[in-house]
Formats: sequence, structure tokens, C-alpha cells
Amino acid sequence: MSEGVTDRIFLRGLAIECVIGFIDWERRIKQTVVIDLELPADCARAAVRDRVEDTLDYKKVAKRVIAFVEASSFQLVETLAERTAGLILDEFAVDWVRLSVNKPGAIRGSRDVGVSIERRRGGGR
Repeated sequence: MSEGVTDRIFLRGLAIECVIGFIDWERRIKQTVVIDLELPADCARAAVRDRVEDTLDYKKVAKRVIAFVEASSFQLVETLAERTAGLILDEFAVDWVRLSVNKPGAIRGSRDVGVSIERRRGGGR
């Protein structure tokens, strides 16, 4: 997608089970992480023909992210976020990605904790 595109496709609340955490008990079980994604897309161009081939297929993005995260085993949500952003930039035709990883219930009294990052093709932030 072009750098000048201001339209966005978003995916919110993608709940995925994976091994995440650095405490011993966390390494032995799967926990839920919740991922939100925002990606550039030229919605006007796609609307001309009303065909998925003219836009970013968010179902394909979601399926790939789910497969990657389910197979992952990271200690930090920071690492999971960074690797997931890199995967999206490597495998899909987007110039940037905004991504949040939430780990519900990680801190008593808090709904969730997590990180939000933005990464650009070529390693920029």
C-alpha cells in the first residue's frame, strides 16, 4: 500500500491462545492474548469494483496471525508484538502496521496489560 494512503483496515479483539510469560507456571500452559491490528488500505480503490482482490484481505491476515501466535512461545508480550508486526510486514503488501497485544488478567485488579507498537517496512517506527 502506498505511503500516502490514509484509509485503514482494523481488526480488534482477536483472541488467541499461546504460551506467553516468563514465570514457570506460565510456560506450562496456554494463555489468551488479545490482538488489535490497524493496516493501511485504499478503500476507495477497492470500492470501485467491490472485489476483495482490490483490497487487503483481512481474513487472510487474521488467519496468518492466529497460526503464528498459536505456534509461538515467547516470554514477553513485547517480543510477541514485534515478531507479529514483522510477519505482517514481510508477508503482506503494507507499508506499516499498528498492533496491540493485551494479556487479560496478567495483573490483579487490571482488566488487561499489554503493548502497542507501530512498525514500518524497512525497520522504521
